[in-house]
Amino acid sequence: MSGPLQGAAAPALLAARGVERVFDGGRVPALRGVDFDVAAGECVAIVGPSGCGKTSLLHLLGALDRPTAGEVFFRGEPLSRFRDLAVFRARRVGFVFQACHLLPTLTALENVEVPMFEREWPARRRRERAALLLEAVGLRDRLRHRPAQLSGGERQRAAIARSLANEPDVLLADEPTGNLDSGTARRVLDLMKSIHREQGMAMVIVTHDPGVAAQADRVIRMLDGRIETPWDGAAAGSADDAHQAR
Repeated sequence: MSGPLQGAAAPALLAARGVERVFDGGRVPALRGVDFDVAAGECVAIVGPSGCGKTSLLHLLGALDRPTAGEVFFRGEPLSRFRDLAVFRARRVGFVFQACHLLPTLTALENVEVPMFEREWPARRRRERAALLLEAVGLRDRLRHRPAQLSGGERQRAAIARSLANEPDVLLADEPTGNLDSGTARRVLDLMKSIHREQGMAMVIVTHDPGVAAQADRVIRMLDGRIETPWDGAAAGSADDAHQAR
């Protein structure tokens, strides 16, 4: 296995090299020798049919799971050498999931505060930042509402605010518009694009939606646990690839 971006001036922000992931005692291969990278500030869409390994790759990039073989790197350093992956996730990575995963007993404000506990910031700073983020996503009047009192689009926007709480270097989004109607999906996508543009963070979006994929700087298509386009981005793909993957 080669190191990340050998000979390049600087390593990619995130890189996977020869990554494999096998489940069920080796009977179910999800990823088969994947090479993939994302640069700082880049937006990459990953498309492909259900079960092709998109979400498995996203989980490995965000250190929610460990590869069976191969290595994932952050700024040239292998994640396997990190002492505390929970701290890495809390400080460097933002997650947006299709199901939102908001804590049902907490208000929107409290949900956004949760990731900030890893920072050991004072309570006032956490509350103020959470309120500012929720205002930025259009939920200024919903701070005290619990998830059950929010619409699907509002819950997704609250999840986006939570994902930005710790000023992450990369935002990983798994089907962020999958459960939303077309109008709400468009607003959520516009919000994510605005955040990407203004804050300069990298984004990796798993999607079945060709409209979402078309907004990315680069599109990667996966099939049967492999990436069909070169990891260096020489063949970036297109919205047509995303449409064929549905």
